Amino acid sequence: MSATRTETPVTTASNEPTDVTGPVGSARSERLSALVQQHGALAVLVLVSIIASFSFDSFATGDNVSNMATGSAFLAIVALGMTFVIITGGIDLSVGSLFALGGVLAAWGSRHGTLVALLLPLVVCGLIGVVNGLLVARSRLAPFIVTLAAMLGARGLMLAITDEGANTYLIGKGSFLAELGQGTTLGVGNPVWIMLALFVAGAVVLRRTRFGQHVYAVGGNEDAAALMGAPVARTKIVVYTLSGVLAGLAGALNAAWLASGVTILGNGMELDAISAVVIGGTLLTGGLGYVSGSLVGVLLLKVIQNIINQIGSLDSSYQLVVSGAFLALVVVAQTWLGRRRQLM
Repeated sequence: MSATRTETPVTTASNEPTDVTGPVGSARSERLSALVQQHGALAVLVLVSIIASFSFDSFATGDNVSNMATGSAFLAIVALGMTFVIITGGIDLSVGSLFALGGVLAAWGSRHGTLVALLLPLVVCGLIGVVNGLLVARSRLAPFIVTLAAMLGARGLMLAITDEGANTYLIGKGSFLAELGQGTTLGVGNPVWIMLALFVAGAVVLRRTRFGQHVYAVGGNEDAAALMGAPVARTKIVVYTLSGVLAGLAGALNAAWLASGVTILGNGMELDAISAVVIGGTLLTGGLGYVSGSLVGVLLLKVIQNIINQIGSLDSSYQLVVSGAFLALVVVAQTWLGRRRQLM
């Protein structure tokens, strides 16, 4: 008869769980990854601004900060519309041309009053956005091709209005439109206040409305969103229309700021807007994004540009190098964080 052998479990001196890779550790890692993705650009912006403030005497002055804020407002308005488009999994390459077209239309329309000057770019650029949305949503064409065609078409329309750039329409000093672009309220440029109001409205729409939920759902999984009853096609049409309207508005405000419709503006602006949105934490694949992050991305690009100008010995091409490096780094980080969260 064999004796029954019993094994006693080995216990450690501590009663704390020793497996840090369990549910608790995974939850912490996931929260940390989400925090880095949402606020990483803000941390970089604060750090770079502090270093620049100690390195350059004129960086933190009131005039320089005011100029940076006003100069950022126009790109930020364009990036706001781009944020909605990218969250749905799309892209809009036409915003740079729509920006230039909006400025020319505003300057041309200012001869017929402020109302025409403001409404004309919004309506025309909005209609181009509607066409983009219809082709992407209803015809199921690739957003890259559709908006590339719109970019060329809008640029051609702008050149036709200005006789291939030979005519530059001016905005009269003292008009309400000029005051809208050049005036200040409480020491801050009016374009900055308009941009902030639009961002607050955009954040509320994206986070607190059913339409915002549809935007995230379409970008996350279009088929699942359709099964849940989300109006996929209508959502896409609305976001591309919104992108066109905001690009036209930004162009009109920029023309008011410069007191003229300059035809050479907007080249490459679509890439700046995409870079700012992605740097701010919005996934290029869609389904995740933050309006506030896009604003931080714009400010970070503007601060980098200002630092290069402060150095003096570097030309503006270095801004493109640094911006490209930032964008590549952010995309790599987003990919790594996305894979890490999938494994949890």
